[in-house]
Amino acid sequence: MILIIDFGSQYNQLIARRVREERVYCEIEPPDIDIGRVKAKNPEGIILSGGPASIYEKNAPKTDPAILDLGIPVLGICYGMQYMIDALGGSVKGAGKREYGFAELIVEKDSRLFKDIKKSGTCWMSHGDSLKELPEGFEVLASTPNTPYAAIADNDRRLFGLQFHPEVEHTPQGKKIIANFLFDICGCKKSWTMKSFAKEEIARIQETVGEKRVILGLSGGVDSSVAALLIHQAIGKNLTCIFVDNGLLRKDEGKQVKERLSREFDIDIRFVNAAKTFLSGLKSVIDPEKKRKIIGKTFIEVFEAEAKGIEGAEFLGQGTLYPDVIESVSAFGGPTSVIKSHHNVGGLPKRMKLKLVEPLRHLFKDEVRRLGKTIGLPEEMIWRQPFPGPGLAIRIMGEVTKKRLDVLREVDAVLLEEIRAAGYYRKLWQSFAVLLPLKSVGVMGDHRTYDNVVAIRAVTSKDAMTADWAKLPHKLLGKISNRIINEVRGVNRVVYDISSKPPSTIEWE
Repeated sequence: MILIIDFGSQYNQLIARRVREERVYCEIEPPDIDIGRVKAKNPEGIILSGGPASIYEKNAPKTDPAILDLGIPVLGICYGMQYMIDALGGSVKGAGKREYGFAELIVEKDSRLFKDIKKSGTCWMSHGDSLKELPEGFEVLASTPNTPYAAIADNDRRLFGLQFHPEVEHTPQGKKIIANFLFDICGCKKSWTMKSFAKEEIARIQETVGEKRVILGLSGGVDSSVAALLIHQAIGKNLTCIFVDNGLLRKDEGKQVKERLSREFDIDIRFVNAAKTFLSGLKSVIDPEKKRKIIGKTFIEVFEAEAKGIEGAEFLGQGTLYPDVIESVSAFGGPTSVIKSHHNVGGLPKRMKLKLVEPLRHLFKDEVRRLGKTIGLPEEMIWRQPFPGPGLAIRIMGEVTKKRLDVLREVDAVLLEEIRAAGYYRKLWQSFAVLLPLKSVGVMGDHRTYDNVVAIRAVTSKDAMTADWAKLPHKLLGKISNRIINEVRGVNRVVYDISSKPPSTIEWE
């Protein structure tokens, strides 16, 4: 296991992904983690992440320097390296010339960290501070034209530092550098798989829950479906799922959930039709964050009312993922700004008195899919594109009404049918339609129309942290547009969103 200390960098989760891609398990902890807890975790190595602060600032985040004396290999990245050097008696200063973007990396000395790494290549820099003086025992491994201390090491104590970011795609040899740290320096083994994760998580759920009952809000998406099946395999009939039809779902979603999970896996599912309740709460609401809050609050109220009829329920199961947590709150109190709130992050009313069971909380979407395959979930469910908890409500710009929902549902059905037929469904992270808060003039059958405009959004991504707009064939886009305008009453114009994340988000609201 590798322990990652989170100093607030936007790239922290990429570090975790790179480690896990090497089939090594890792956990992220805040800087204030107790040294006793670090020892209890017994990691093979520690990675100190980057961060936006300057080490010489008054409130700069710091961790217990005792971690540098445990005899465990430590790799400091950017701010993490600067913290390490400062803690060991070296010095850091503001760089005379800040360095952001590509830089030429020149490897000056052989080391296990740079095993099989080219002597010259590119790396990705993002810093305004640089090392001024190294502590005793450290030597320079690599430099750039602007940064003499681009990589350093104290080989005797197995302490290493990189001013650049090896975890990003912009550092071509970065994955190899991380692999060298994991295997050549820390002695890790490629032992973490979804099979081992499932076995350990099922045992953990059994130990945590015992003979008590778990209730789970099931949406039919891959996250909640994998969580439901995993918990079901752990405790069987002691799991009861509640499927709330909020009236904001895609076409026939409730029917599909019933056929796939209830009948095929014999999972106990209770279906609740609460469409009128949700629509009533959303009446005249336009602000997207208010929509999310209203939907989240209403869901809890409906869910709570249904849960009261389930005797002995002491736990709530959720399909929360890492990106949900990251985008909802600043990671471990760091500086990352809140982008949007998520419906399944933030806790429950205290009166429900339910303890959480979140078996996927530290997994990324691709890992959840691999886990789903491992535990036997059908392919069509594993590869179901992400669908937001607030549903179609945040794909309708402006007020959410039954009429507008009906229009968007039909548009969405046509879009997904064509995306699947063209073989793009699994190639895309998400593909969906957005109903815009405006109308445009059109001509149909020699008659003037004044109808809705819909936008098509299709993106490629690995984990939703970043995303690129999909370069779909013009012929396919033309067919989608033609079908929507001809088959969905109330739409006379289709546009295509060519924005990437960042600066845009994947969803429009």
